Amino acid sequence: MNTEQCCTTFCDNPLDQKYWDAQYKARATGWDLGAIAPPIKNFIDSLSNKKSRILIPGCGNTYEAEYLLEKGFTNITVIDIAPTLVSLLQQKFTDNQNIKIVLGDFFEHKGEYDIIIEQTFFCALPPFLRQKYVWKMHQLIADKGILAGLLFNRTFEVSPPFGGSQTEYELLFKKAFDFIKLEMAKNSAEPRKDSELYFEFRKNNSVKVQLYTFEGITCSGCMETVSAKFQAIDGVLNASMSTDFSEVLIVSKEEIPLQELQKVVSYDKKYKIVAIQS
Repeated sequence: MNTEQCCTTFCDNPLDQKYWDAQYKARATGWDLGAIAPPIKNFIDSLSNKKSRILIPGCGNTYEAEYLLEKGFTNITVIDIAPTLVSLLQQKFTDNQNIKIVLGDFFEHKGEYDIIIEQTFFCALPPFLRQKYVWKMHQLIADKGILAGLLFNRTFEVSPPFGGSQTEYELLFKKAFDFIKLEMAKNSAEPRKDSELYFEFRKNNSVKVQLYTFEGITCSGCMETVSAKFQAIDGVLNASMSTDFSEVLIVSKEEIPLQELQKVVSYDKKYKIVAIQS
């Protein structure tokens, strides 16, 4: 059972701006710890460059940003899709020049950051967006930049949050990022004890990470076949498809020509692949 009662409805409705804004209006934020998560606090304590460009996506009440400000960091950006929440944050941090508060969709955000902190954003996204998450994170993080935070190492009967496993995350982020740490969190807050992984990933600057839309697949067996065919292309380091079969993430030494990708799946006339532009 989900002892945190993060959500009381199954994910049948779109998890869009309207949904998340309603959660904050109703104060239905049972996932909120009320303080910074201890593993993230320790990570921040390990940082020395107070001028690092830091992004916190899906920031929520952003105790992380509060702590960063307390520690003297001067270049913090937080982004969330919920207008009610963002309005409260703008009031809270009025006239503080060291933090930028953005109302918007993370996947449309532009910028470059030395550090991105993950705290209950990944788990709030429908699983079919996970390939897109990796692609976007790779775009936003500067050379040698770090993605760090917490991921649930469990499943949930009611979602969001959406869980996962270490094996799943290793396959998802493989080659797009170098794994510095991916381990059971040693000092989680009590409600999340033994249920989350702490990670630090460094952007792999030597690869191309590309996302494509894909048409024609209707079953997981076909998804596995197509993913394996992409994985077998010379120069491809990792290939995975979203759970709704609509997008493919490809990590490669060099960008693979679209014509080559299409040729690999041309055995089925229904299959069509199109690059998504950043």
